[in-house]
Amino acid sequence: MVSSSFAVSTAASANPKPIDDLGLWLSGFSQPTVLAELAALGICIALAWGLTWLLRRALGAEGDAASITFGRRIVDGVMFPLLLLVLGYVARSLLTMLMPVAAFKVVIPVLVSLVVIRVGVKVLQVAFSSAPWVRLLERTISWVAWLAMVLWVSGLLPVVLAELDQISWKIGATQLSLLTLLEGVITAGAVLILSLWVSSAIEARLLRKAVGGDLSLRKAVSNATRALLMFLGLIVALSVVGIDLTALSVLGGAIGVGIGFGLQKLASNYVSGFVILAERSMRIGDNVRVDNFEGRITDINARYTVIRSLTGRESIVPNELLIINRVENLSLADNRIWQSTVVSVAYDSDVEQVIALLMDAALSQDRVLRDPGPSVALSAFGADGLEFTLGYWIGDPENGQLNLRSLINRAILKSLREHGIEIPFPQRVLHVQTGPHPVVPGAAEPGPATSGSSTHQAG
Repeated sequence: MVSSSFAVSTAASANPKPIDDLGLWLSGFSQPTVLAELAALGICIALAWGLTWLLRRALGAEGDAASITFGRRIVDGVMFPLLLLVLGYVARSLLTMLMPVAAFKVVIPVLVSLVVIRVGVKVLQVAFSSAPWVRLLERTISWVAWLAMVLWVSGLLPVVLAELDQISWKIGATQLSLLTLLEGVITAGAVLILSLWVSSAIEARLLRKAVGGDLSLRKAVSNATRALLMFLGLIVALSVVGIDLTALSVLGGAIGVGIGFGLQKLASNYVSGFVILAERSMRIGDNVRVDNFEGRITDINARYTVIRSLTGRESIVPNELLIINRVENLSLADNRIWQSTVVSVAYDSDVEQVIALLMDAALSQDRVLRDPGPSVALSAFGADGLEFTLGYWIGDPENGQLNLRSLINRAILKSLREHGIEIPFPQRVLHVQTGPHPVVPGAAEPGPATSGSSTHQAG
């Protein structure tokens, strides 16, 4: 745990000569040495701008608005105020050996506050670009940084820290104070900002040229890295505050149990994926039917399997379903698939001629296998005509099945028309019988009754 005396001494050493006499300090600006300080500050600004421009061009970050280091413009990123702060410290050290300084007593605190604000704002803008609370947090960081700068310049910062250390209380075996809580909050914020900065840099590098499935994998790695860094930052912040991390063991155990139950299905899918890959019951390229969805397996991942139908739709099936449910593998041992089409012809058609024409229509397509070859069977005596079933095998179902069936049906239709073979339409025969009409009171007597029948065919 960081002690309060260490914090006070650190703040005091950062500004060894606070402004005790405001009038005396203001009178220092009338000295000729202030012009030398302003000239040194101008040189520092020019050097910082030039070095930032060279680094930005050398690293190829021009026009990259998402860059935390350089930003959209040279002065928009973190690198410019950071270099200016370093050069300002060097210039102040050199000038202190030659003359008393007045301007740099304000310049250095202002630059420190500017660096803090710029780092916090840029990191939050990149990490949470669409979050509505980012703007409020940016303003909070700015107000706190400028308030700390004013206290630093006025020499009140050590006094305020000492007073905060006097307000303390005891929680269990831990002695806490407002100063300790302030240190913890500042440390937690700094560590989290640094974690977000590092994770954003890693994400930008990982996703720069990633496409397709590689993009998803790199995004997952980036999110995992960010979560890990933020978790480590939280642990460091708790340690700084003085909270005993062993007190979190019970909470960690409860969270672990909850995560275990939540990941049960996920673990089941991963184990199922390894089983599928190990026993090779389904392989990439197999045609399967799962839950009335038929298609070709295009990818088998650790958690899920991608099945693409002949219409172009893709189904993401969890691997557990492929293990516990019935799956039809249409090409487990052989990629060949049998197809069929049914044709009806009139009853007075030549059966042998029809069989020959159907065989020729199937063999006219190159995708139809010759071994085993197609076959034709008189499958049924239909109500309207003879029904023939043409069956054939194909070896490339991934190229489509409906398109081949359409080509064969068109060839059959053309061949039957050329040979004058009728494809019958539904027919019905109606027998209408006439007889004596009933006598209606008051109506004229009907003529002689006639009887007969008529036949009507309806299409």
